[in-house]
Amino acid sequence: MAPISLESIVGALPTTDSWGPTTSTETTLNGVPYAPFSKADKLGRMADWTEGKDRDRAGRTQYNRNYRDQQAYGAGVPNLFDVEKNTDEATFSVVDNTRTVRSRGFGRGGGTVFRGRGQRGGTAQRGARGAFQRVQGRGAQQQYDSRSGRGGRGGRRFGWRDDKPQRNRDASVNVKPEWTMLEEIDFNRLLKLNLETSDGEDLDSYGFLYYYDRQYDKQPGAKTSEKKLTVVERAAYNVTTSHDPIINELAEKDEATIFTTDNILSMLMCSPRSVYSWDLVILRQGNKVFIDKREGSALDMVTVNENAADAPLETSEGNKDSMNSPGSLMLEATHINNVFPIQVVTESESAKREMPNEHPFYNPSEETDPPASKAYKYRRFDLSLERDEEPLHLIVRTELDAMVKNNISGEDQFLTIKALNEFDPKAQGSGGALDWRAKLGSQRGAVVATEMKNNSCKLARWTTQSILAKADQMKLGFVSRANPKDNNHHVVLGVLGYKPREFAAQMNLNLANGWGIVRTMADMLLSRGEGKYVLVKDPNKPVLRLYDVPLNTFEEEVEDGLPVQEEADEE
Repeated sequence: MAPISLESIVGALPTTDSWGPTTSTETTLNGVPYAPFSKADKLGRMADWTEGKDRDRAGRTQYNRNYRDQQAYGAGVPNLFDVEKNTDEATFSVVDNTRTVRSRGFGRGGGTVFRGRGQRGGTAQRGARGAFQRVQGRGAQQQYDSRSGRGGRGGRRFGWRDDKPQRNRDASVNVKPEWTMLEEIDFNRLLKLNLETSDGEDLDSYGFLYYYDRQYDKQPGAKTSEKKLTVVERAAYNVTTSHDPIINELAEKDEATIFTTDNILSMLMCSPRSVYSWDLVILRQGNKVFIDKREGSALDMVTVNENAADAPLETSEGNKDSMNSPGSLMLEATHINNVFPIQVVTESESAKREMPNEHPFYNPSEETDPPASKAYKYRRFDLSLERDEEPLHLIVRTELDAMVKNNISGEDQFLTIKALNEFDPKAQGSGGALDWRAKLGSQRGAVVATEMKNNSCKLARWTTQSILAKADQMKLGFVSRANPKDNNHHVVLGVLGYKPREFAAQMNLNLANGWGIVRTMADMLLSRGEGKYVLVKDPNKPVLRLYDVPLNTFEEEVEDGLPVQEEADEE
Protein backbone atom coordinates (compact mmCIF):
# COMPACT_ATOMS: atom_id res chain seq x y z
CA MET A 1 0.00 0.00 0.00
CA ALA A 2 1.26 3.44 -0.92
CA PRO A 3 1.99 5.72 2.04
CA ILE A 4 -0.50 8.55 2.85
CA SER A 5 1.00 11.98 2.62
CA LEU A 6 0.18 15.07 4.75
CA GLU A 7 -0.86 16.97 1.65
CA SER A 8 -3.58 14.43 0.90
CA ILE A 9 -5.03 14.78 4.40
CA VAL A 10 -5.09 18.57 4.27
CA GLY A 11 -6.66 18.49 0.87
CA ALA A 12 -9.54 16.36 2.18
CA LEU A 13 -10.57 18.92 4.85
CA PRO A 14 -13.63 21.19 4.26
CA THR A 15 -12.91 24.44 2.57
CA THR A 16 -15.21 26.49 4.87
CA ASP A 17 -13.78 29.11 7.22
CA SER A 18 -15.33 27.75 10.49
CA TRP A 19 -16.31 24.54 12.24
CA GLY A 20 -19.84 23.48 13.32
CA PRO A 21 -23.23 23.33 11.64
CA THR A 22 -24.08 25.65 8.85
CA THR A 23 -25.86 28.85 9.81
CA SER A 24 -29.39 29.59 8.66
CA THR A 25 -31.30 32.82 8.33
CA GLU A 26 -34.61 31.27 9.42
CA THR A 27 -35.86 31.66 13.02
CA THR A 28 -37.49 29.01 15.20
CA LEU A 29 -40.02 31.54 16.50
CA ASN A 30 -41.76 31.99 13.20
CA GLY A 31 -45.43 31.23 13.63
CA VAL A 32 -45.19 30.72 17.41
CA PRO A 33 -47.10 33.08 19.81
CA TYR A 34 -44.70 35.43 21.59
CA ALA A 35 -45.19 36.90 25.09
CA PRO A 36 -43.46 40.24 25.81
CA PHE A 37 -40.85 40.15 28.58
CA SER A 38 -38.31 42.41 30.16
CA LYS A 39 -34.60 41.99 29.65
CA ALA A 40 -34.16 42.05 33.44
CA ASP A 41 -36.27 38.90 33.87
CA LYS A 42 -34.49 35.83 35.14
CA LEU A 43 -34.04 32.90 32.80
CA GLY A 44 -37.23 30.85 32.69
CA ARG A 45 -39.58 33.80 33.25
CA MET A 46 -40.15 34.65 29.56
CA ALA A 47 -43.24 32.42 29.56
CA ASP A 48 -45.04 31.98 32.90
CA TRP A 49 -47.22 28.88 32.76
CA THR A 50 -48.34 29.17 36.40
CA GLU A 51 -50.16 32.50 36.22
CA GLY A 52 -53.58 30.92 35.89
CA LYS A 53 -53.12 28.96 39.12
CA ASP A 54 -52.74 32.04 41.28
CA ARG A 55 -56.18 33.51 40.66
CA ASP A 56 -58.90 33.33 43.26
CA ARG A 57 -62.60 33.02 42.64
CA ALA A 58 -62.99 36.78 42.22
CA GLY A 59 -60.45 36.77 39.40
CA ARG A 60 -57.81 38.71 41.39
CA THR A 61 -54.23 37.54 41.26
CA GLN A 62 -53.16 36.32 44.68
CA TYR A 63 -49.78 37.12 46.19
CA ASN A 64 -47.27 34.31 45.72
CA ARG A 65 -43.90 34.74 47.37
CA ASN A 66 -42.26 32.48 44.72
CA TYR A 67 -43.03 35.17 42.14
CA ARG A 68 -42.67 38.32 44.20
CA ASP A 69 -39.84 39.53 41.90
CA GLN A 70 -41.91 39.16 38.74
CA GLN A 71 -41.68 42.21 36.46
CA ALA A 72 -44.77 44.26 35.62
CA TYR A 73 -43.61 44.71 32.01
CA GLY A 74 -46.22 43.41 29.57
CA ALA A 75 -48.83 42.83 32.29
CA GLY A 76 -51.54 44.51 30.23
CA VAL A 77 -51.02 42.27 27.17
CA PRO A 78 -53.46 39.34 26.94
CA ASN A 79 -51.86 36.01 27.75
CA LEU A 80 -51.81 33.98 24.57
CA PHE A 81 -51.04 30.79 26.44
CA ASP A 82 -54.31 30.69 28.44
CA VAL A 83 -56.36 27.60 27.67
CA GLU A 84 -60.13 27.97 27.62
CA LYS A 85 -61.69 26.36 30.66
CA ASN A 86 -63.74 23.27 30.06
CA THR A 87 -67.39 23.95 30.87
CA ASP A 88 -68.20 20.28 31.37
CA GLU A 89 -67.28 20.56 35.05
CA ALA A 90 -70.48 22.53 35.70
CA THR A 91 -72.54 19.40 35.03
CA PHE A 92 -70.54 17.30 37.49
CA SER A 93 -72.26 16.27 40.76
CA VAL A 94 -71.50 13.91 43.64
CA VAL A 95 -73.51 10.73 43.59
CA ASP A 96 -73.36 10.01 47.35
CA ASN A 97 -74.84 12.99 49.26
CA THR A 98 -75.27 11.21 52.61
CA ARG A 99 -73.84 13.12 55.59
CA THR A 100 -71.40 11.32 57.86
CA VAL A 101 -72.42 11.68 61.52
CA ARG A 102 -69.45 11.63 63.90
CA SER A 103 -70.09 10.57 67.48
CA ARG A 104 -69.06 12.92 70.28
CA GLY A 105 -66.20 11.64 72.37
CA PHE A 106 -63.35 12.77 74.58
CA GLY A 107 -60.42 10.98 73.00
CA ARG A 108 -58.05 11.98 70.23
CA GLY A 109 -60.00 13.78 67.50
CA GLY A 110 -63.18 13.75 69.57
CA GLY A 111 -65.64 16.54 70.31
CA THR A 112 -65.10 19.46 72.69
CA VAL A 113 -61.87 18.83 74.57
CA PHE A 114 -60.65 21.34 77.14
CA ARG A 115 -57.22 19.91 77.94
CA GLY A 116 -54.76 17.28 76.86
CA ARG A 117 -54.87 16.01 73.30
CA GLY A 118 -57.75 17.72 71.57
CA GLN A 119 -58.57 19.38 68.33
CA ARG A 120 -56.86 22.06 66.36
CA GLY A 121 -58.56 25.41 66.80
CA GLY A 122 -61.92 24.09 67.99
CA THR A 123 -64.52 21.53 66.99
CA ALA A 124 -64.58 22.39 63.29
CA GLN A 125 -61.00 21.30 62.63
CA ARG A 126 -59.13 18.08 63.20
CA GLY A 127 -55.83 16.97 64.64
CA ALA A 128 -53.52 19.04 66.88
CA ARG A 129 -52.67 18.85 70.56
CA GLY A 130 -52.93 21.11 73.54
CA ALA A 131 -55.88 23.15 72.28
CA PHE A 132 -58.28 24.79 74.70
CA GLN A 133 -61.28 27.06 74.52
CA ARG A 134 -61.95 30.33 76.27
CA VAL A 135 -65.64 30.96 76.82
CA GLN A 136 -66.72 34.57 76.28
CA GLY A 137 -69.90 36.38 77.14
CA ARG A 138 -73.30 35.55 75.62
CA GLY A 139 -72.33 32.00 74.76
CA ALA A 140 -69.71 32.95 72.20
CA GLN A 141 -66.51 30.93 72.09
CA GLN A 142 -63.08 31.89 70.89
CA GLN A 143 -60.62 29.10 70.12
CA TYR A 144 -56.91 29.22 70.82
CA ASP A 145 -54.36 26.72 69.70
CA SER A 146 -50.80 26.33 70.88
CA ARG A 147 -49.56 25.41 67.40
CA SER A 148 -51.51 27.49 64.90
CA GLY A 149 -52.45 30.64 66.81
CA ARG A 150 -56.06 31.81 66.99
CA GLY A 151 -58.54 29.30 65.52
CA GLY A 152 -58.36 27.04 62.48
CA ARG A 153 -55.53 25.40 60.62
CA GLY A 154 -52.46 27.18 59.40
CA GLY A 155 -51.33 30.63 60.42
CA ARG A 156 -48.20 31.58 62.25
CA ARG A 157 -47.03 29.40 65.09
CA PHE A 158 -47.23 31.19 68.44
CA GLY A 159 -45.15 29.42 71.03
CA TRP A 160 -43.85 30.65 74.37
CA ARG A 161 -40.71 31.89 72.68
CA ASP A 162 -42.66 33.95 70.13
CA ASP A 163 -45.16 35.33 72.64
CA LYS A 164 -42.43 36.56 74.99
CA PRO A 165 -41.85 40.26 74.31
CA GLN A 166 -38.47 41.12 72.90
CA ARG A 167 -36.69 43.17 75.54
CA ASN A 168 -33.79 45.50 74.93
CA ARG A 169 -32.86 46.75 78.37
CA ASP A 170 -30.18 49.33 79.06
CA ALA A 171 -27.00 48.50 80.95
CA SER A 172 -26.66 49.76 84.51
CA VAL A 173 -23.42 51.51 83.55
CA ASN A 174 -22.01 52.73 80.25
CA VAL A 175 -18.90 50.86 79.15
CA LYS A 176 -16.29 53.46 78.19
CA PRO A 177 -13.88 52.98 75.27
CA GLU A 178 -10.89 53.07 77.61
CA TRP A 179 -12.17 50.08 79.56
CA THR A 180 -10.47 46.76 78.83
CA MET A 181 -12.53 43.59 79.03
CA LEU A 182 -10.66 40.85 80.87
CA GLU A 183 -13.18 38.07 81.36
CA GLU A 184 -16.61 37.06 80.05
CA ILE A 185 -18.36 34.47 82.21
CA ASP A 186 -21.54 32.70 81.22
CA PHE A 187 -24.10 31.84 83.91
CA ASN A 188 -23.95 28.16 82.95
CA ARG A 189 -20.33 28.10 84.09
CA LEU A 190 -21.20 29.83 87.36
CA LEU A 191 -23.92 27.28 88.17
CA LYS A 192 -21.34 24.47 88.11
CA LEU A 193 -19.17 26.02 90.85
CA ASN A 194 -19.28 24.71 94.40
CA LEU A 195 -17.44 25.49 97.64
CA GLU A 196 -18.40 24.26 101.10
CA THR A 197 -17.63 26.75 103.88
CA SER A 198 -18.27 27.00 107.59
CA ASP A 199 -20.98 29.14 109.18
CA GLY A 200 -18.48 31.91 109.82
CA GLU A 201 -17.39 33.64 113.02
CA ASP A 202 -18.44 36.92 114.63
CA LEU A 203 -15.75 39.56 114.93
CA ASP A 204 -17.74 42.41 116.45
CA SER A 205 -21.25 43.90 116.68
CA TYR A 206 -22.47 47.50 116.55
CA GLY A 207 -25.76 49.35 116.98
CA PHE A 208 -28.92 48.27 118.83
CA LEU A 209 -32.20 46.38 118.29
CA TYR A 210 -35.82 46.81 119.31
CA TYR A 211 -38.27 43.94 119.78
CA TYR A 212 -40.58 42.85 117.00
CA ASP A 213 -44.30 43.58 117.45
CA ARG A 214 -46.07 40.19 117.44
CA GLN A 215 -49.42 41.79 116.61
CA TYR A 216 -48.41 41.64 112.95
CA ASP A 217 -48.27 37.83 113.14
CA LYS A 218 -52.06 37.55 113.28
CA GLN A 219 -53.90 35.54 110.64
CA PRO A 220 -52.66 36.96 107.28
CA GLY A 221 -55.34 38.03 104.87
CA ALA A 222 -57.99 38.62 107.54
CA LYS A 223 -59.67 42.00 107.53
CA THR A 224 -58.72 42.57 111.17
CA SER A 225 -55.01 41.99 110.40
CA GLU A 226 -54.80 44.80 107.82
CA LYS A 227 -52.80 47.78 109.05
CA LYS A 228 -52.01 50.99 107.28
CA LEU A 229 -48.39 51.42 106.29
CA THR A 230 -47.18 54.60 107.94
CA VAL A 231 -44.00 56.55 107.39
CA VAL A 232 -41.88 56.96 110.53
CA GLU A 233 -38.90 59.26 110.11
CA ARG A 234 -35.78 57.42 111.26
CA ALA A 235 -32.14 57.67 110.27
CA ALA A 236 -31.16 54.63 108.19
CA TYR A 237 -27.86 54.01 106.43
CA ASN A 238 -26.61 52.04 103.45
CA VAL A 239 -22.87 52.65 103.58
CA THR A 240 -20.71 50.98 100.96
CA THR A 241 -17.58 48.95 101.67
CA SER A 242 -14.88 51.55 101.09
CA HIS A 243 -16.70 54.16 103.26
CA ASP A 244 -17.15 51.84 106.26
CA PRO A 245 -14.71 52.88 109.01
CA ILE A 246 -14.93 49.49 110.73
CA ILE A 247 -13.96 47.63 107.54
CA ASN A 248 -11.03 50.00 107.03
CA GLU A 249 -9.81 49.25 110.56
CA LEU A 250 -10.10 45.50 110.00
CA ALA A 251 -8.20 45.82 106.73
CA GLU A 252 -5.38 47.70 108.46
CA LYS A 253 -5.18 44.90 111.02
CA ASP A 254 -4.86 42.37 108.19
CA GLU A 255 -7.86 40.40 109.43
CA ALA A 256 -8.84 39.14 105.96
CA THR A 257 -8.12 39.42 102.24
CA ILE A 258 -11.59 40.24 100.84
CA PHE A 259 -13.97 42.86 102.30
CA THR A 260 -17.57 43.61 101.34
CA THR A 261 -21.14 44.05 102.64
CA ASP A 262 -24.03 41.59 102.66
CA ASN A 263 -25.98 43.65 100.12
CA ILE A 264 -23.11 43.42 97.63
CA LEU A 265 -22.07 39.86 98.44
CA SER A 266 -25.61 38.50 98.09
CA MET A 267 -25.84 39.97 94.58
CA LEU A 268 -22.64 38.21 93.56
CA MET A 269 -23.65 34.91 95.14
CA CYS A 270 -27.11 34.98 93.51
CA SER A 271 -25.98 36.43 90.18
CA PRO A 272 -27.20 33.45 88.05
CA ARG A 273 -30.78 34.32 89.09
CA SER A 274 -30.54 37.97 88.03
CA VAL A 275 -32.19 39.36 84.89
CA TYR A 276 -31.73 43.11 85.19
CA SER A 277 -28.34 44.70 84.70
CA TRP A 278 -26.14 45.58 87.70
CA ASP A 279 -22.49 46.38 88.35
CA LEU A 280 -19.88 46.12 91.09
CA VAL A 281 -16.73 48.19 91.58
CA ILE A 282 -13.75 46.16 92.80
CA LEU A 283 -10.57 47.74 94.13
CA ARG A 284 -7.35 45.76 94.47
CA GLN A 285 -4.88 47.36 96.90
CA GLY A 286 -1.82 45.31 97.72
CA ASN A 287 -3.07 41.88 98.74
CA LYS A 288 -6.50 43.24 99.72
CA VAL A 289 -9.67 43.16 97.59
CA PHE A 290 -12.59 45.54 98.32
CA ILE A 291 -15.86 44.65 96.57
CA ASP A 292 -17.71 47.95 96.38
CA LYS A 293 -20.59 49.70 94.66
CA ARG A 294 -20.82 53.10 93.03
CA GLU A 295 -23.07 55.97 94.11
CA GLY A 296 -26.62 55.48 92.88
CA SER A 297 -26.05 51.83 92.10
CA ALA A 298 -28.92 49.53 91.08
CA LEU A 299 -28.03 47.35 94.08
CA ASP A 300 -29.77 49.85 96.35
CA MET A 301 -33.09 49.33 94.53
CA VAL A 302 -35.59 46.54 95.22
CA THR A 303 -36.82 44.93 92.00
CA VAL A 304 -40.40 43.77 91.36
CA ASN A 305 -41.24 40.63 89.34
CA GLU A 306 -37.79 40.59 87.81
CA ASN A 307 -38.00 36.86 87.03
CA ALA A 308 -41.63 36.80 85.84
CA ALA A 309 -42.33 35.44 82.37
CA ASP A 310 -44.12 38.70 81.52
CA ALA A 311 -41.98 41.11 83.54
CA PRO A 312 -43.20 44.73 83.72
CA LEU A 313 -42.63 46.68 80.52
CA GLU A 314 -40.96 50.04 80.20
CA THR A 315 -42.94 52.94 78.79
CA SER A 316 -40.67 52.81 75.74
CA GLU A 317 -41.78 49.20 75.20
CA GLY A 318 -45.44 50.10 74.93
CA ASN A 319 -46.49 50.23 78.58
CA LYS A 320 -49.07 53.01 78.82
CA ASP A 321 -49.24 52.73 82.62
CA SER A 322 -46.07 54.48 83.78
CA MET A 323 -46.99 53.80 87.41
CA ASN A 324 -46.39 50.07 86.82
CA SER A 325 -43.16 50.42 84.85
CA PRO A 326 -40.02 48.72 86.25
CA GLY A 327 -38.47 51.98 87.43
CA SER A 328 -41.60 53.17 89.23
CA LEU A 329 -42.14 49.78 90.84
CA MET A 330 -38.53 49.73 92.05
CA LEU A 331 -38.94 53.09 93.75
CA GLU A 332 -42.19 51.94 95.34
CA ALA A 333 -40.70 48.65 96.60
CA THR A 334 -37.58 50.37 97.92
CA HIS A 335 -39.69 52.88 99.86
CA ILE A 336 -41.79 50.07 101.36
CA ASN A 337 -38.70 48.13 102.48
CA ASN A 338 -37.31 51.25 104.13
CA VAL A 339 -40.51 51.97 106.05
CA PHE A 340 -41.85 48.52 106.89
CA PRO A 341 -39.02 47.28 109.20
CA ILE A 342 -39.33 50.47 111.28
CA GLN A 343 -43.10 50.15 111.68
CA VAL A 344 -43.20 46.53 112.88
CA VAL A 345 -40.92 47.04 115.91
CA THR A 346 -41.85 48.34 119.35
CA GLU A 347 -39.65 51.29 120.21
CA SER A 348 -39.00 51.20 123.92
CA GLU A 349 -35.88 52.38 125.68
CA SER A 350 -36.51 49.93 128.51
CA ALA A 351 -36.89 46.97 126.11
CA LYS A 352 -33.90 47.58 123.91
CA ARG A 353 -30.78 45.52 123.29
CA GLU A 354 -27.56 47.44 122.93
CA MET A 355 -24.69 45.83 121.06
CA PRO A 356 -21.16 45.91 122.51
CA ASN A 357 -20.30 48.90 120.31
CA GLU A 358 -22.20 52.06 119.41
CA HIS A 359 -23.80 52.74 116.05
CA PRO A 360 -20.90 53.12 113.56
CA PHE A 361 -22.62 55.62 111.24
CA TYR A 362 -24.98 57.66 113.44
CA ASN A 363 -23.80 61.07 114.60
CA PRO A 364 -26.21 62.75 117.10
CA SER A 365 -24.76 66.20 116.45
CA GLU A 366 -25.60 66.05 112.75
CA GLU A 367 -28.81 64.00 112.62
CA THR A 368 -32.22 65.37 113.55
CA ASP A 369 -34.04 62.00 113.47
CA PRO A 370 -33.31 59.15 115.88
CA PRO A 371 -31.60 56.05 114.44
CA ALA A 372 -33.62 53.08 113.23
CA SER A 373 -33.43 49.68 114.88
CA LYS A 374 -30.37 48.09 113.31
CA ALA A 375 -27.47 45.92 114.38
CA TYR A 376 -24.32 45.49 112.29
CA LYS A 377 -22.38 42.27 112.72
CA TYR A 378 -18.97 41.93 111.08
CA ARG A 379 -18.41 38.25 110.31
CA ARG A 380 -15.49 36.35 108.80
CA PHE A 381 -15.69 33.34 106.46
CA ASP A 382 -12.91 30.98 105.42
CA LEU A 383 -12.73 30.43 101.64
CA SER A 384 -9.44 28.51 101.74
CA LEU A 385 -8.72 25.37 99.77
CA GLU A 386 -6.30 22.57 100.57
CA ARG A 387 -3.93 23.64 97.80
CA ASP A 388 -3.67 27.22 99.12
CA GLU A 389 -0.35 28.16 100.67
CA GLU A 390 -1.97 30.94 102.71
CA PRO A 391 -5.55 31.08 104.08
CA LEU A 392 -8.12 33.16 102.21
CA HIS A 393 -10.64 34.92 104.47
CA LEU A 394 -13.56 37.19 103.68
CA ILE A 395 -15.11 39.75 106.04
CA VAL A 396 -18.68 40.88 105.39
CA ARG A 397 -20.80 43.44 107.21
CA THR A 398 -24.21 41.90 107.91
CA GLU A 399 -27.39 43.54 109.23
CA LEU A 400 -30.16 42.55 111.65
CA ASP A 401 -33.44 44.43 111.98
CA ALA A 402 -35.07 43.30 115.24
CA MET A 403 -35.25 40.56 117.86
CA VAL A 404 -37.99 38.46 119.44
CA LYS A 405 -38.35 36.33 122.57
CA ASN A 406 -38.42 32.60 122.05
CA ASN A 407 -41.73 31.21 123.34
CA ILE A 408 -40.08 28.14 124.84
CA SER A 409 -36.63 29.12 126.07
CA GLY A 410 -37.25 32.85 126.47
CA GLU A 411 -33.97 33.68 124.75
CA ASP A 412 -33.61 36.52 122.28
CA GLN A 413 -33.68 35.56 118.62
CA PHE A 414 -32.43 37.82 115.84
CA LEU A 415 -34.60 38.74 112.88
CA THR A 416 -34.25 40.17 109.41
CA ILE A 417 -37.37 41.94 108.11
CA LYS A 418 -38.27 42.35 104.43
CA ALA A 419 -41.45 43.20 102.54
CA LEU A 420 -43.02 41.87 99.35
CA ASN A 421 -45.35 44.29 97.61
CA GLU A 422 -48.42 43.77 95.43
CA PHE A 423 -49.23 46.48 92.88
CA ASP A 424 -52.13 45.20 90.71
CA PRO A 425 -52.85 41.50 90.09
CA LYS A 426 -54.69 42.41 86.85
CA ALA A 427 -52.01 44.67 85.40
CA GLN A 428 -49.36 43.70 82.90
CA GLY A 429 -46.28 42.33 84.62
CA SER A 430 -48.11 40.83 87.61
CA GLY A 431 -46.79 37.41 86.65
CA GLY A 432 -50.07 35.61 87.30
CA ALA A 433 -49.99 36.54 90.99
CA LEU A 434 -53.02 35.69 93.09
CA ASP A 435 -55.12 38.35 94.77
CA TRP A 436 -53.49 38.60 98.18
CA ARG A 437 -56.57 39.93 99.95
CA ALA A 438 -58.58 36.90 98.84
CA LYS A 439 -55.93 34.15 98.85
CA LEU A 440 -53.29 35.01 101.43
CA GLY A 441 -55.31 33.54 104.29
CA SER A 442 -56.49 30.36 102.56
CA GLN A 443 -53.73 29.72 99.99
CA ARG A 444 -50.62 31.24 101.48
CA GLY A 445 -48.49 28.41 100.05
CA ALA A 446 -49.60 29.23 96.52
CA VAL A 447 -49.00 32.94 97.09
CA VAL A 448 -45.45 32.36 98.37
CA ALA A 449 -44.70 29.89 95.56
CA THR A 450 -45.74 32.47 92.96
CA GLU A 451 -43.49 35.07 94.59
CA MET A 452 -40.60 32.59 94.56
CA LYS A 453 -41.09 32.23 90.82
CA ASN A 454 -41.59 35.91 89.95
CA ASN A 455 -38.99 37.30 92.41
CA SER A 456 -36.47 34.49 92.52
CA CYS A 457 -33.42 36.77 92.57
CA LYS A 458 -34.80 39.16 95.20
CA LEU A 459 -35.89 36.43 97.61
CA ALA A 460 -32.63 34.54 97.11
CA ARG A 461 -30.66 37.65 98.03
CA TRP A 462 -32.77 38.27 101.15
CA THR A 463 -32.36 34.66 102.25
CA THR A 464 -28.62 34.79 101.64
CA GLN A 465 -28.30 37.97 103.69
CA SER A 466 -30.21 36.33 106.56
CA ILE A 467 -27.93 33.28 106.49
CA LEU A 468 -24.80 35.44 106.33
CA ALA A 469 -26.00 37.37 109.40
CA LYS A 470 -26.86 34.08 111.14
CA ALA A 471 -30.40 35.29 111.77
CA ASP A 472 -32.79 32.94 113.54
CA GLN A 473 -35.82 34.02 111.51
CA MET A 474 -36.70 35.97 108.40
CA LYS A 475 -39.96 37.92 108.50
CA LEU A 476 -41.69 38.54 105.17
CA GLY A 477 -44.35 41.23 105.11
CA PHE A 478 -47.07 41.30 102.44
CA VAL A 479 -47.82 44.91 101.57
CA SER A 480 -50.43 45.88 99.00
CA ARG A 481 -51.75 49.13 97.60
CA ALA A 482 -54.83 50.51 99.26
CA ASN A 483 -56.04 51.22 95.73
CA PRO A 484 -54.44 49.53 92.70
CA LYS A 485 -54.39 52.89 90.91
CA ASP A 486 -52.58 54.68 93.76
CA ASN A 487 -48.94 53.84 94.52
CA ASN A 488 -48.62 56.24 97.46
CA HIS A 489 -50.84 54.53 100.05
CA HIS A 490 -50.36 50.95 101.22
CA VAL A 491 -51.67 48.48 103.77
CA VAL A 492 -49.93 45.58 105.51
CA LEU A 493 -51.96 42.42 104.90
CA GLY A 494 -49.89 40.15 107.11
CA VAL A 495 -46.44 38.85 108.03
CA LEU A 496 -45.05 35.33 107.68
CA GLY A 497 -41.95 34.02 109.41
CA TYR A 498 -39.43 31.49 108.02
CA LYS A 499 -36.18 29.94 109.09
CA PRO A 500 -33.64 31.12 106.51
CA ARG A 501 -32.07 27.76 105.70
CA GLU A 502 -35.45 26.05 105.41
CA PHE A 503 -36.67 28.82 103.13
CA ALA A 504 -33.49 28.42 101.04
CA ALA A 505 -34.23 24.71 100.63
CA GLN A 506 -37.79 25.49 99.47
CA MET A 507 -36.57 27.77 96.70
CA ASN A 508 -33.64 25.51 95.75
CA LEU A 509 -31.00 28.01 96.86
CA ASN A 510 -27.53 26.47 97.11
CA LEU A 511 -25.18 28.53 99.27
CA ALA A 512 -22.21 26.36 98.28
CA ASN A 513 -22.69 27.48 94.69
CA GLY A 514 -22.65 31.11 95.81
CA TRP A 515 -19.41 30.64 97.72
CA GLY A 516 -17.92 28.95 94.66
CA ILE A 517 -18.75 32.04 92.59
CA VAL A 518 -17.11 34.30 95.20
CA ARG A 519 -13.98 32.16 95.31
CA THR A 520 -13.71 32.12 91.51
CA MET A 521 -13.98 35.90 91.32
CA ALA A 522 -11.38 36.23 94.09
CA ASP A 523 -8.93 34.05 92.15
CA MET A 524 -9.45 36.16 89.02
CA LEU A 525 -8.72 39.38 90.90
CA LEU A 526 -5.84 38.11 93.01
CA SER A 527 -4.11 36.81 89.87
CA ARG A 528 -3.99 40.36 88.48
CA GLY A 529 -2.18 43.45 89.59
CA GLU A 530 -3.37 46.38 91.65
CA GLY A 531 -6.04 48.61 90.18
CA LYS A 532 -9.76 49.14 89.77
CA TYR A 533 -12.12 46.70 88.09
CA VAL A 534 -15.81 46.75 87.21
CA LEU A 535 -18.02 43.66 87.03
CA VAL A 536 -21.11 44.22 84.84
CA LYS A 537 -24.13 42.00 84.27
CA ASP A 538 -25.13 42.16 80.60
CA PRO A 539 -28.61 43.75 80.35
CA ASN A 540 -29.94 41.24 77.79
CA LYS A 541 -27.79 38.11 78.18
CA PRO A 542 -26.93 35.79 81.11
CA VAL A 543 -23.31 36.92 81.06
CA LEU A 544 -20.92 38.68 83.46
CA ARG A 545 -18.05 40.79 82.13
CA LEU A 546 -15.00 41.94 84.08
CA TYR A 547 -13.36 45.19 82.96
CA ASP A 548 -10.09 46.83 83.89
CA VAL A 549 -10.85 50.55 84.32
CA PRO A 550 -8.81 53.67 85.19
CA LEU A 551 -8.42 54.50 88.87
CA ASN A 552 -10.40 57.75 88.54
CA THR A 553 -13.49 56.00 87.13
CA PHE A 554 -16.73 57.21 88.82
CA GLU A 555 -14.76 59.82 90.79
CA GLU A 556 -14.49 62.67 88.28
CA GLU A 557 -16.88 65.58 88.78
CA VAL A 558 -18.39 67.89 86.17
CA GLU A 559 -19.14 71.55 86.49
CA ASP A 560 -22.72 71.13 87.70
CA GLY A 561 -21.65 68.74 90.44
CA LEU A 562 -23.06 65.57 88.90
CA PRO A 563 -20.83 62.53 88.44
CA VAL A 564 -19.77 61.81 84.89
CA GLN A 565 -21.73 58.57 84.75
CA GLU A 566 -24.98 60.16 85.89
CA GLU A 567 -24.63 62.90 83.28
CA ALA A 568 -24.19 60.27 80.57
CA ASP A 569 -27.26 58.43 81.77
CA GLU A 570 -29.37 61.60 81.62
CA GLU A 571 -28.34 62.19 78.04
